[in-house]
Amino acid sequence: MVLFFESTVVSPPVLLYMGRDKVENEDLIKYAIPERDVWVHVDKLSSAHVYLRMPAGWNWEEIPAAVLQDVAQLCKANSIQGNKLDNQTVIYTLATNLKKTGDMAVGAVSFHSDKQVRRIYVQTRDNAIVNRLNKTKKVLEIDHEADLVARLKEEGRVKRLQATERKNSDLEVARHRKKMAEAKSYDTLDKAQADPDEDEDDEAWARRTQKDGDFDPDEDFM
Repeated sequence: MVLFFESTVVSPPVLLYMGRDKVENEDLIKYAIPERDVWVHVDKLSSAHVYLRMPAGWNWEEIPAAVLQDVAQLCKANSIQGNKLDNQTVIYTLATNLKKTGDMAVGAVSFHSDKQVRRIYVQTRDNAIVNRLNKTKKVLEIDHEADLVARLKEEGRVKRLQATERKNSDLEVARHRKKMAEAKSYDTLDKAQADPDEDEDDEAWARRTQKDGDFDPDEDFM
């Protein structure tokens, strides 16, 4: 079972979720969305593994402070020990930075890079935030594998659509350039036919354009 919440401090709301227990946490680690899911945990204490699913285009190091406070308060409230203590640190990182090896206990994780871990300081529990989040709570049974297949299918559809749009855009640019080149070629041809050669002197041009029977002012009369 997965617990879902909404952080409504931004619009549209941001999805927060966590497993009901440490066994569920294993699946969440495995099926988290790369580059979009941010893992959150109370530092050095047992707590729920809370995830923040960033909207497309978000940077995990530029998450709005109000959203970070929401997810930190939710994480602290779901720590048996941390919920009772003030002045706690909550850590977060991209889910792709989580490291899981076979010798680790169920639900335990480490990091590929400690430098990619950030911290939020939580002075005390904020009941207003926790209550607001709990009002949005939904508990759902998730088929993680089916969800993954559907997500990959949708991502493939979006990529194909974007590729088609890029191809059409490139074709339109090519057609426009061709029209511009043809227009320029016609303009050059029309100008060449309308104007005498600049390098041609007046006498040569006169001889070239003179028709049979035309009066030549320089011709001697007999």
